[in-house]
Amino acid sequence: MSESNEKSSRVEFNGQAPALVDRVVNLMADSGNVILNMSHEQACQAVRSGNAEAVRKIRGQFAICEQQGKTIRMARSIGRPMRYFLAKRAEGPALIIAERMSEIVDQLKKEGLADQFHPSYTRMVPAHYLLELQLVGCPDPNPQLTRYFAPERNRLPADINAIGATYIERLAEVVDQFLMSIPDDQPIGVMFSGGIDSGSILVLVDYLMRRRGHSPSRIKAFTLAVQGQPGDLDQSRKFLKAINLEMLLEPVEVPVASVRWQDAVESIEDYKPLDVQSATMGYAMLRALRARYPQWRYLIDGDGGDENLKDYPIEENPELTIRSVLGNRMLYQEGWGVDAVKHSLVYSGGQSRGHSRTSAPAAQFGFTGFSPYAVPDVIEIAEAVPFVALTEWDHQKLYALKGEIVAAGIRHVTGVDMPVFEKRRFQHGAVDKPTFEKMFPKDNQVYRDEFARMIESKCAE
Repeated sequence: MSESNEKSSRVEFNGQAPALVDRVVNLMADSGNVILNMSHEQACQAVRSGNAEAVRKIRGQFAICEQQGKTIRMARSIGRPMRYFLAKRAEGPALIIAERMSEIVDQLKKEGLADQFHPSYTRMVPAHYLLELQLVGCPDPNPQLTRYFAPERNRLPADINAIGATYIERLAEVVDQFLMSIPDDQPIGVMFSGGIDSGSILVLVDYLMRRRGHSPSRIKAFTLAVQGQPGDLDQSRKFLKAINLEMLLEPVEVPVASVRWQDAVESIEDYKPLDVQSATMGYAMLRALRARYPQWRYLIDGDGGDENLKDYPIEENPELTIRSVLGNRMLYQEGWGVDAVKHSLVYSGGQSRGHSRTSAPAAQFGFTGFSPYAVPDVIEIAEAVPFVALTEWDHQKLYALKGEIVAAGIRHVTGVDMPVFEKRRFQHGAVDKPTFEKMFPKDNQVYRDEFARMIESKCAE
């Protein structure tokens, strides 16, 4: 928390466990935020004000909590999770705010309150909302949620080239601001598969660095390759050869014996199979990178590109139809919404929940990761795309749309004709199919059981 008029309500964070002040413990380190257009104090002031319009002006990747007396305000973007837990004490409730369940457990142990913990009692702040909570004792009132990000839908013309130009121009602005925030002597790694999203990010990073007169030698395209014949490594080589950037590729080869989905469950503190599978590969890759480069800090990725342009196979999810996907604002980013029966208070929804597959392993291994496709400024343009007019409710037209829009935009901004390959999930491209089938359980309950075991073990330590 940043300084307010009531100095006694300030919670200090200096790299060690903060003291309990006015019944609030904020374990969110400021260093986890990537704020691009204002100071950290200005961003904190926006949240402190309780003004949703002021919060919307924060550009970047953030999770901020501010206190004024008994009023707690929290806001986050997709790129950084934020949880809270209310513990009961004789002298009043204690609010603990953290990025992870395990951090909440650790703090409760220090306070002698560990027996109160259960994962279902934790709450995730939903992305794109300003949450206001009153610490007034028992019973605890539900928080008030005010949407701070409500992009206008379908406002762009049904023109692929015009949409692509607008979308990638905005993406380039955000990427450029991120690059400017990195010291000139620091390298940057692109989490790269040769797909549309990571490919577009790599092309933009190279273009923007060169435009500023910086050497592309600062850039590495890291591609994971697990045992067998992983498709992403071959795809990455083809992509880079097509745009004459083969020298940027650095394969990260990991033995299959060191890839454990149980590590991912513990890292992301979740059990959804697709997210666990993706996080398993990300965890293995980042652990190998940390061993190879002990001092490396900055990474950038294409997470969020699929959600923005709705490029997921609808047929694989019996809950979805093309009308629900195209008819609901930010369905893939936020899930069914905070007022829906199926909204999870513990996990939020959509990518607001699933982004932990990317952010948690990066934070665990000490990287500063950034996902420009997932910031509100870029999502705003994606939501303006007239999907129905462009697809006429046709699944195949929808699946082809992302490649068409992104390729057109990259060509407009950089002059590069980037190749477009068929969509493939990260976990499927990092390893061949037979090995993948052996690595992961087919029964979803196995993931839930491992999550429960992990939580029980953590509480018993």
